[in-house]
Amino acid sequence: MSEIAHRPLGGRILTKPVMILGIFVLIALYFIARRFLFGLGDVSHMSNGFPLGVWVAVDVVVGTAFGCGGYAMALLVYIFNRNTYHPLMRPALLSGVFGYTLAGMAVMIDLGRYWNAFNLLMPWYAQLNSVIFEVALCVMAYITVLWIEFSPAIMERMPPSLRQRYNVDKVRAFLKRYMYVFIGLGVLLPSMHQSSLGSVLLVMGSKLSPLWYTNWLPLLYLISALSMGYGVVLLESTLVSRAYRLPSESALLASLSKVVAGILALFLIIRFGALLAGGHLDLALAGDFRGNLFLIESALFLAPVLLLATPAGRASQRLRFLAAVCLLAAGSLYRIDSYIMAVNPGNGWVYFPSAPELMITIGMVCLEIILYLLFIKTLPVLRGSANQPQGRLS
Repeated sequence: MSEIAHRPLGGRILTKPVMILGIFVLIALYFIARRFLFGLGDVSHMSNGFPLGVWVAVDVVVGTAFGCGGYAMALLVYIFNRNTYHPLMRPALLSGVFGYTLAGMAVMIDLGRYWNAFNLLMPWYAQLNSVIFEVALCVMAYITVLWIEFSPAIMERMPPSLRQRYNVDKVRAFLKRYMYVFIGLGVLLPSMHQSSLGSVLLVMGSKLSPLWYTNWLPLLYLISALSMGYGVVLLESTLVSRAYRLPSESALLASLSKVVAGILALFLIIRFGALLAGGHLDLALAGDFRGNLFLIESALFLAPVLLLATPAGRASQRLRFLAAVCLLAAGSLYRIDSYIMAVNPGNGWVYFPSAPELMITIGMVCLEIILYLLFIKTLPVLRGSANQPQGRLS
């Protein structure tokens, strides 16, 4: 397979959108500082009844699914040998780098005794029967693997003097020779911890609504992560090509949309099949809060299947974009509901995130967008020329 030319997008870094996003990052940093100075109770509404608040549900459980673009594309390109999708690989990998790295940062904010986090690496503290222990180790390892996989893009932009001084060309040659090892780990690790995020919910038992609780949760979480990874690729490619007037990847995205529709159909079949087998489908029509949440989720999951069911729908950029938005909204709602909204811990426990919690989450998302824009403008991430005319978001 011939090499694909990637070039930095170029353009100004400190733009008006970046400055607006930066304000939210600064607000988040203020509340993060308060959290570390005065403790979790100063900024969070988390409790013994709801120890997994919005930071875990959104920044980690949803955030890592948004970061599965690289994982999803690696399955197609390297496992199923669909080399035609290779131009989408590096941007998808970049979204994974930030999705997982910032999720790791969010975990450090969420941990009560964050200074003991290094104990995860100490064999004598290992809890081999703990699903959360496995998730933590896999996420830590996958963050490292993602940065290694993306490192060639950074090395390509290093000045010749630095490359020579630090033998960067030898490192690149080593990585090129053994990258298949990291690619294999990049497929294995997300498969393990995304399914384990579903396994975490199994211990809730009757505390989780029957509309979400099923023994198929590990598989459902893995499939939803995979579909959200493809959704991010569809969304990111469409937004970047339109905003910066880059060559369209319409043919590739139309073909990828067919894969997305099939995966979502499989998700719906398994989920509704589990509900029918358990005799809980009638709860969806009860008209209560959780029943309505389930119906909204299902409608959002079904919409992309219908939008992408026909060749005309897959060929339409507008319909693909709408399908990607519905898919990401559905996957996000499914994960937030199963970790927070559909949980009843009993004893009168209730939870609604505080304003500082929400501002920290919003700030983390804004930081991810800023870093993504910085990287595509300064590093060879996108395919095509660096001299493309700038669009309205530049």
